[in-house]
Amino acid sequence: MRLTVYADYSLRMLMYLAAKRSGAATTAEIADAYGISKAHLNKVAHQLGLAGYVGTVRGKGGGLRLARPAAEIRVGDVLRRVEPDMALVPCFAPVRAACPIMPACGLRGVLDEALHAFMAVLDRYSLADLVQRREELAGLLGTE
Repeated sequence: MRLTVYADYSLRMLMYLAAKRSGAATTAEIADAYGISKAHLNKVAHQLGLAGYVGTVRGKGGGLRLARPAAEIRVGDVLRRVEPDMALVPCFAPVRAACPIMPACGLRGVLDEALHAFMAVLDRYSLADLVQRREELAGLLGTE
């Protein structure tokens, strides 16, 4: 399984905001810290805002902040929201491609079980768990 760049950027943005010592952050600041595209981060910020994970502060000193405590943001929930397609193979939803061996196939059930196990692990962790080494992360990211 491979997560999209969009999902990666979503988690990175949330981790940055959780590790930031004070104030709001801009997408440019986050993009610079990670060396990634500001344009992509703007889209990520918008979607994370719609999902209720990120809030915006207008005016001087404005930018992005977590909209709720990091301990309340589950990693599995974030991925379900930002990953457009968790189908591991074409016979999974939303594609549901026809397959000549589907009635007797054992692979689909095994992959479905693996996907559920993967998500169950992610559901056990919050954003706060990902930034336990907050001071070290803040130093590496150059946050204030």
